[in-house]
Amino acid sequence: MAEFLLEIFSEEIPARMQKRAMEDLAKMVSDALAKNGIVVENPKSWVAPRRIGLCIENLPNQTPEVREEKKGPKLGSPQPAIDGFIRASGISSIDEARIENDPKKGDFYVVDIVKPGSKTTEILANALPQIIQSFPWPKSMRWGVGNLRWVRPIHSIIALFDGALVDFEIEGVKSGNKTEGHRFHGNGVFEVSNYADYQNKVANANVMIDREDRKAEIMRQIGDICAANNLELIEDIGLLEEVCGLVDKPVVILGQMDESFLDLPPEVIRLTLRINQKYFVLNSKTTGKLAPNFIVVSNVAAIDGGKAIAHGNARVLAARLNDARYFWDLDRKTTLESRVEKLDKIVFHQKIGSLGDKVKRIVELAGELAPIVGADVELAKRAALLAKADLVTEMVGEFPELQGVMGRYYANNDGETQDVANAIMEHYKPVGPSDYVPTNPVSIAAALADKFDTLVSFFAIGEKPTGSGDPYALRRAALGIIRIILDNNLRLPLGIRVNGELQSFFLDRLKVYLRDEGYAHDVIDAVFANQDDDLVRIVNRIKALFEFLKTSDGENLLAGFKRATNILKAEEKKGDLGQILVVNPQHLKENAEKALFSALQQNDAILTEKLQKEDFACAMKTLAQCRAPIYDFLDNVLVNDNDQNIRLNRLALLQNLRQQMRQVADFEQIRG
Repeated sequence: MAEFLLEIFSEEIPARMQKRAMEDLAKMVSDALAKNGIVVENPKSWVAPRRIGLCIENLPNQTPEVREEKKGPKLGSPQPAIDGFIRASGISSIDEARIENDPKKGDFYVVDIVKPGSKTTEILANALPQIIQSFPWPKSMRWGVGNLRWVRPIHSIIALFDGALVDFEIEGVKSGNKTEGHRFHGNGVFEVSNYADYQNKVANANVMIDREDRKAEIMRQIGDICAANNLELIEDIGLLEEVCGLVDKPVVILGQMDESFLDLPPEVIRLTLRINQKYFVLNSKTTGKLAPNFIVVSNVAAIDGGKAIAHGNARVLAARLNDARYFWDLDRKTTLESRVEKLDKIVFHQKIGSLGDKVKRIVELAGELAPIVGADVELAKRAALLAKADLVTEMVGEFPELQGVMGRYYANNDGETQDVANAIMEHYKPVGPSDYVPTNPVSIAAALADKFDTLVSFFAIGEKPTGSGDPYALRRAALGIIRIILDNNLRLPLGIRVNGELQSFFLDRLKVYLRDEGYAHDVIDAVFANQDDDLVRIVNRIKALFEFLKTSDGENLLAGFKRATNILKAEEKKGDLGQILVVNPQHLKENAEKALFSALQQNDAILTEKLQKEDFACAMKTLAQCRAPIYDFLDNVLVNDNDQNIRLNRLALLQNLRQQMRQVADFEQIRG
């Protein structure tokens, strides 16, 4: 068994593309080998700023030969048929075929065809150029005079199988056994003989090829710096993933910024450091607030310990923060209210109108929703009026991620109430499954108004989510409404806000949400069968049913109910039960059927009371009172009595049971 080593060495690969490319390379090479009958197990792939590589161990030197039996025409077939078989089989004469007998079909010709195995090196030499040419980079480029497209110009390719060259050439780049290390701290071009030799020499050339190793090293160095300077890292997994793709061997440097910048909103500083500069943000352990420091991850181990690098980065950061300070000062000279008019000139959607039109709608809607959610009507309308105004500020123009956040700062600067200022920020929330849900009534009114308007508007023009896309994030808007309603226990029936189609969309999103929360789909379907549009009531009913079915009472009641409904279904298939039957007490003969009738009657009033109070747990317990009478009836009473009146009366009892249980949920939907 042999080892295959591949490295494609190029100019710097964009960090955001690296991880996926590493995975794609492993899959494409493995698939190419699998098509030729070679099974690949545990391929090792890696990526660094200037290289992407792969090692596959335990590969055979060649594929096994394949023996195939090819059946031909019957003896005595016309000569054209025999000649065609000779050509297709690759034999020179029919005499090379043997004759076999089939008891049903008679004698016929058979040829054994042996296909020799292929050398693995030949398979790889044929496959690799195709893989490189068709590699699925999100963006690629051409260079020189060739037609090869790659993410960045390719310098060299290592391709070794069992230490020997896998020989191929693509657009003037020949495969070989040479590579180089770190751009600044390497030791020139060097040869490698296998994966172990490659790992050793590349590491000595100051390249850490493993992404996870680079990330761990970054975090280790940051931890040491923070411990030595009484600082605390504000964790940023996304930035760590990106920065580890920018360096071959990380060198972490502590930078210092002018403390005067700390009077800027902290969100502005964090975004400037993170988005513009790729710096990690730090808090002071002493104050618990932003520290006048930052972390730079460099690809250079400077002889001065990084002092010049830190100073240079501080100068660049100062320029960025000075721009932010200019925007901050300029924006505060103009009130949010005076900016609202500018929204009329911003197109929200060609078929829906301007952003100003949207604001007018959500102002009206927020006013309608305010009494329902317990908010002051005028405050809710004020928050809705100003909610989008920060979109035309300089700061949000520079940092779109700060929409809403800057609106709150500017509202506070304008003297707006705290409820209005907070609502301006929170009306976008929640923006994802991990984001928090607003709880202040004014924020709730503004958030619901904004999301309802978005959904109603886009559904009205036929722009609905499809299986392959949701360009306007309507699923997210619906889920946001669902979470706001549920988390705040709002009694806001959907029917008064949306049409039937949109209501169905909401309920479908609620089903997805509940399944993600761990509720069984059949329990969800059982409750949804009642066609309620009050989300809080639906969820409370599902929670109660879910817990009830975990109990022995729930399990036994469900089992008895299914036995009863199976009898009804059998009769309904015969066409004998086309209507709801009424129980006639005079036709009750057996004690068991009398007991069941009595239990159902006693339950009716109690069940109605509990359901009106939405005490679903007690409603379930009420149903459970019928468990023993149901079993007694099913075990001791013959439903299909010869007397037609008695038979129909007993079926009416079972119908009564089904109707009573359907008031809680459609138990027939539950698997059991």
